[in-house]
Amino acid sequence: MRIGLAADNGNWHKARLKAALISLGAEPVLFSLADVAIQTGGPEPLRVPGFPDALPDGVLLRTVAGGTFEATTMRLGVLHALVASGTTVWNSPVAIERSVDKAMTSLLIDRAGLRTPDTFVFSKREAAAELVAREAGPGRPIVLKPLFGSQGEGLQLIETPDDLPDEEAVSRVYYLQRYIARSDGLWRDYRVFVCEGRAIAGMIREGDGWITNVHRGGRPLPWAMPPAAAELAERAAAAVGVDYTGIDLVEDGEGGFLVLEVNSMPAWSGLQKVTEVDIALAVARGFLNAVRAARPPRLVSALG
Repeated sequence: MRIGLAADNGNWHKARLKAALISLGAEPVLFSLADVAIQTGGPEPLRVPGFPDALPDGVLLRTVAGGTFEATTMRLGVLHALVASGTTVWNSPVAIERSVDKAMTSLLIDRAGLRTPDTFVFSKREAAAELVAREAGPGRPIVLKPLFGSQGEGLQLIETPDDLPDEEAVSRVYYLQRYIARSDGLWRDYRVFVCEGRAIAGMIREGDGWITNVHRGGRPLPWAMPPAAAELAERAAAAVGVDYTGIDLVEDGEGGFLVLEVNSMPAWSGLQKVTEVDIALAVARGFLNAVRAARPPRLVSALG
């Protein structure tokens, strides 16, 4: 199999995935989506570094190179072109687009009948201010999140309409979600790692503040994941269409869980510290299974 590993940063994850693929008999070619080019006039206009004669059978995507809106659009276009050519891409560009856009994630989760904190998305500050005036107040905040964002960056607690930033500061999209406080006062939520449709590992994330991401100082703790949490995470992954993902959950205060976010390019260094499951190996195995399933069988001649 011709296998590509698309990664630009995060040496720990990159090394783990490469080693896992090699241990399973693959020889991955490491490349960056930023180095893929399009050149017409030849047999194949898409030029992927390390694959001069044919496109890869599969690409395992760890990161999408950062850049401008135009650059990101081109890189997603490259992934779409790979899928159209028959290349298996994990995660698919459709899944990435759905999960990176928090509004679309919330829409899909709700349409699937899964429980999530009340969520409101507006383009106008006036509409957002009316919502905040009606639904929030001192001690009853609404969380404002960047539509495109990760690792807890840019989150704000909004209690009054005056707390809302200008439209330009939020790129003219107000993504607002009801803040779910724990009755015990702890700042704690949960991460479930789903691969091939199955919840394979989970952890508690506990912080000294309300943002619990490990990247922001949250502490990963072992968790005996309840079946209800595993099932909810699996259904959330299916609703968004991700092949491997980190699903963030929060307790609802009534013994159940709510879906907070679906991550299409999850980090798992914190989770790996508190689980015996080899996350990279599970991802690599699932990815190679998908590549094999998508490839037509080769005909072997019985004539010697």
